Order: sequence, then structure tokens, then C-alpha cells
Amino acid sequence: MKTKVVLVACGTAVATSTVVAMAIEDAMKEKGIPVAIRQCKATEVPSLAPDADLIVSTTPVPDNLGKPVIKGLPFLTGIGKDAALDQIEAALRAG
Repeated sequence: MKTKVVLVACGTAVATSTVVAMAIEDAMKEKGIPVAIRQCKATEVPSLAPDADLIVSTTPVPDNLGKPVIKGLPFLTGIGKDAALDQIEAALRAG
């Protein structure tokens, strides 16, 4: 499987996106899905989306970017994290 690019967005592209990025990277490694994580600010998502296979964001981003967008809040609260990881895995395997 080729390496998939996951765009991880939050308000400032620092702390929150780092937590989410690490969780995704670890989980996908366990599932045998090679990923390259790119962290960014939510405002940068529209310009960076064309180069990504999937977008995970802790803040609202446009949903008309032609890429799957998954809410990243479960990575911060712990509620629904497994379901979010399942969505990410499914989207990456499909694409």
C-alpha cells in the first residue's frame, strides 16, 4: 500500500494537532497503513487539501474539499476515539 497523506488541522497547528497526529500515526502503523502526517492550521486546509488523502480537524473546516473530512475532537476527549480511528482506516483503505 502506498503512503497516504493525512492532513491534521487545528487552530494553531501546534499542540492539539500534535496529539491527534501522534494517535493517528501510531494506530495506522499497527494496522499496517503507511501514513505521512502533515499538520496545519484550519485556515490552511483549503490550500493544502489537494495534496492530502484525508483531513482530520479539531476545528470546523469546509467539507467541500473533495477529500474525506473526519472530526478530530474524539482524540482530545477520548469519547468516540475508536470509532474515529475506524473511520480513518476505512477512508485510507478505500482511497
